[in-house]
Amino acid sequence: MNEFQINANAFLSTPVRGFYHVPYTRMNMVGNPDYINDLKNTFNNFSDDKLCAAYTQLSNVLLEDLPQIIQMLAINPIVVCVVPRAKAENEYEQKQQLFRAAVQALVASVPGFVDGTNYLRRHTNTKTTHLRKPIPNYKNDGLDPYPGITRTTCNISPDVAGKHILLIDDIYTPTVNIDEDAINSLLIAGAKTVTFYAVGKV
Repeated sequence: MNEFQINANAFLSTPVRGFYHVPYTRMNMVGNPDYINDLKNTFNNFSDDKLCAAYTQLSNVLLEDLPQIIQMLAINPIVVCVVPRAKAENEYEQKQQLFRAAVQALVASVPGFVDGTNYLRRHTNTKTTHLRKPIPNYKNDGLDPYPGITRTTCNISPDVAGKHILLIDDIYTPTVNIDEDAINSLLIAGAKTVTFYAVGKV
């Protein structure tokens, strides 16, 4: 596991401590966490076997990293939240929400963490930022990231107030600012602290 800092910018009011498991380079490159892309299951066309394998790989990574994070932060308890996918919740099938499901399952098994994986829920579509080119038969509607997009397109639980939050995403990409905005939204909602973790970092 690696540590880095997310710097303040137009989306984020204060620097935040971050962690990631491995660098994200490119699909099919040696060592790249391709299972993250499999779990996105963007077109809902992957077999159960492929999704199960990806779910297991992610679970193993979380089981390795999450206990380290709680030791390094020396905070207990920590509420775990997940950055929601780009589209509204009702746009996805259950097999397209397996990243959050894996995080939720692991949180229940690691002492010191509290399940807050449903504290951020998308209700309005935003642009899927990892799809950089138009794709036939896929409507990538919604706005590009802007400061405050999380607060205007998501329901944020009032239970974040006063809590230490670990915010988890699959991939952190500098300059996209979705994660920065989600962190800032939690702070505005009253979170005591927010720490960030991603499986892969571009």
